[in-house]
Amino acid sequence: MAGNETILLIIIALVAFMIGMSKGGLGGAAGALATPLMALVMPADKVIGLILPILMLADIFAVALHWGNWNGKLILLLLPGAIVGVTIGTYFIISAPTETLRTFLGVIVLIFALYMIFEKRILGLFSYKSRNWHGLVAGAVTGFSSALAHTGGPPVSIYLLMQNVKPGVFIATSALFFFILNWIKVPYYYRAQLFDMELLGRIVWLLWLVPLGVWVGRWIAFRFNRETFENIIVGLLFINGVLLIVL
Repeated sequence: MAGNETILLIIIALVAFMIGMSKGGLGGAAGALATPLMALVMPADKVIGLILPILMLADIFAVALHWGNWNGKLILLLLPGAIVGVTIGTYFIISAPTETLRTFLGVIVLIFALYMIFEKRILGLFSYKSRNWHGLVAGAVTGFSSALAHTGGPPVSIYLLMQNVKPGVFIATSALFFFILNWIKVPYYYRAQLFDMELLGRIVWLLWLVPLGVWVGRWIAFRFNRETFENIIVGLLFINGVLLIVL
């Protein structure tokens, strides 16, 4: 039992650090690995509730790093759909058996990994003209996937890139949107009893790894090839996605 506890704490520590790294400038791929990695050692519904507070802490640093550079109009277009998506996603969590949720989580992770590989080709297929309702759709898909697995990055990334925003505005808008979205999820998760307060109390001392991860992520982003790093993470995502489905 003590051995299992040690393994769990090591994985939680790694997840907290990786989430910090993703918010520090290494993109969503590192953070997307958090949920499937932990779902290999504990029930998927408990994982979702445990990771949310870690993400919320990391969001504070992400928003602070990019303060004031966001596009408020785009965030307002995304939020109504996001609320609908979170509502549907949370209903799925409380309705689906644990094994079904674990398998579905694996499928979402594989889709995320495929998007990361083919992102440029996907974006190149579209001849795009912006419409306000596109934000509603992107927000809904993001809210649903974020509620299920905290992997809402791809639909928002596609939407923001198609608005031709500058890189700094893209990063800041995404940071603030997910800061708000994660707070939206709190009452839903609480109502669905996804928070394990006893476990949260046991791991709170590990949360210093989040700001450390933010600093390391920002340091790496300026010194190493980000594409190589993301390729490694995508490979790990594929492995985790497959394991979640077949085990």
